[in-house]
Amino acid sequence: MSAPANDPTLALPADRQDERFIADEGLSGWLKGSLARLRSGDLGSMPVVVGLIIIWGVFYALNPAFLSSRNLVNLTLQMVPTGTIAIGIVLVLLLGEIDLSVGSVSGLAGAVLAVGFVHHGWTSGLAIGVALLVGVVIGVLYGLLFNRYGVPSFVITLAGLLAFLGLQIKVLGKDGTINLSFNSDIVQFASQKFVPDVVAYLLVLLAVGASLAAKMAQGRKRVAAGLSATPTSVVLARAGILAVILLAAVYILGRDRGVSYMVLVFIALVVVMDLVIRRTRWGRSVMAVGGNVEAARRAGINVKRIYLTVFALCSVFAALGGVFAAARLASVSQSSGGADTNLNAIAAAVIGGTSLFGGRGSAYSALLGILVIQSISNGLGLLSLDTSYKFMVTGGVLLLAVIIDSLSRRSRAAHGRA
Repeated sequence: MSAPANDPTLALPADRQDERFIADEGLSGWLKGSLARLRSGDLGSMPVVVGLIIIWGVFYALNPAFLSSRNLVNLTLQMVPTGTIAIGIVLVLLLGEIDLSVGSVSGLAGAVLAVGFVHHGWTSGLAIGVALLVGVVIGVLYGLLFNRYGVPSFVITLAGLLAFLGLQIKVLGKDGTINLSFNSDIVQFASQKFVPDVVAYLLVLLAVGASLAAKMAQGRKRVAAGLSATPTSVVLARAGILAVILLAAVYILGRDRGVSYMVLVFIALVVVMDLVIRRTRWGRSVMAVGGNVEAARRAGINVKRIYLTVFALCSVFAALGGVFAAARLASVSQSSGGADTNLNAIAAAVIGGTSLFGGRGSAYSALLGILVIQSISNGLGLLSLDTSYKFMVTGGVLLLAVIIDSLSRRSRAAHGRA
């Protein structure tokens, strides 16, 4: 049924009629609304997904071994430590802030883990707990300095980068390198423990089923409240596509060693943090502060508490990334957390779709972004190209991601969606 001539929604631009499209035209309306959002600069994860497909296609054409089961298993293992750090970077970027010390914090946490586990005979649980506690203390310190003195996060964390790098060297002592036993449960978990195929398939079905149930329940609530909802056909189609992708991934990885428990933990962290950001009061407060800190303060949000908790969580994820790195490499050295760890973690968050301007992003940015960066590194390694090409290509991709973010932000502002 067509809208009456005096329908006020007809006076709105096409990109602002999404609700009417969905409510009145079902699937076709949803498609129109989606296209309108794309035209207005609301790109979501589309650029990074398209980029990932191109990257994989190029490397496969140059070396078919890139998409082999063995290499893809290695790729998933390689991306976890930095990807975990990137989750914390996503959080601080949502506030429009930055943490330049995550590499040093991860290296320090790895050093504490190794010294306690190897030299002092701590249990793996105690060693990991103390390493994460180090992250908590550092993050709380950053938050207190930021809230109390108003020092820019750039300066605070730059100072932390230098200070904690020195502390890492001090903790490791004169040897500079500590090796973890390959028979230890920490190393076994990170590199030699894989989820049985049957369990992996069941987890995929449970995840897709839970996602579908949540979307359907959300749709019913919106309809009951008199709001538009995504058509059931679209929800089912999305669930089907997700199931196909995940089942194919499990099948391909299962042809070699399968899905590592460490990779499963990383994915679980991404999913949990996404739910926390989107569905909890704390998460909505983070987005509000990142969007407009003064408006958030006037709305009654405890802005200082948000900054404190986000900096603390960022350092905790950095410490956990250091634990994963130590476990995967079975060693910690003075170079742990150094080199390009900082840059890759920040680049992963930005390339994955988190805005540098605050208020826009998702925990899935860490997963998608690190997948892009690690794919570049892995692919160039298979082509026997040196590290210089990795830095140049990664830098180019990062610049492109920032340009896209800036252009989409302008487009959203022009269409009243900023």
